Amino acid sequence: MTTFTGSQLQCIRGERTVFSGLDFALHSGDALILQGANGSGKSSLLRLMAGLLKPESGSVMWGQENTADEPDAHGARLHYVGHGNAVKPALSVRENLGFWARLRPSQDGFGVDQALARFEIGHLANLPARYLSAGQTRRLALARLLAAPAPLWLLDEPANALDARSTEILADVIGEHRAGGGMTVLATHARDIPGDMQSLSLDDFTARTVS
Repeated sequence: MTTFTGSQLQCIRGERTVFSGLDFALHSGDALILQGANGSGKSSLLRLMAGLLKPESGSVMWGQENTADEPDAHGARLHYVGHGNAVKPALSVRENLGFWARLRPSQDGFGVDQALARFEIGHLANLPARYLSAGQTRRLALARLLAAPAPLWLLDEPANALDARSTEILADVIGEHRAGGGMTVLATHARDIPGDMQSLSLDDFTARTVS
């Protein structure tokens, strides 16, 4: 069984210790919810998990491999969806998603049109992305999770700008990903956490560090 773990992680930004002594552990099919106030370190932890930031101390492991030792291999096994959508406004909806699909081709993934249809924006495939609403743009960003599959999803406030219907679709997509053995880490301000998901309060680590 694949494991994704962090041990005794410390993050310092500027001269401020964001968190320290932080551990996490996920196995195939697991989901971890990151909760905390603004500035508690949710985005910083996701970026550490993605290898976009280096911890001041501690380690992030994929199985027995330290992800810092093989950054390209680690990058190839994850999707990081941050606050930005990484959508090119001059390209069509289909062209935007096609870029991601070509970047990480896989026979296990949805086709581009299937992924767009899953997030209910297939009818917009030929529209330049600059004409999309905020919610449609977010759905396009999330569609790459299906068109270019990866076992680890790191999602920073993924439901931003989504309506209730789109949020339900996202929840279903995450459930299907987990059922197939994938892992998801999701940062959110929401307090209602599904019962089968772990949660980690970054406020606890922040208070421990800066008090």
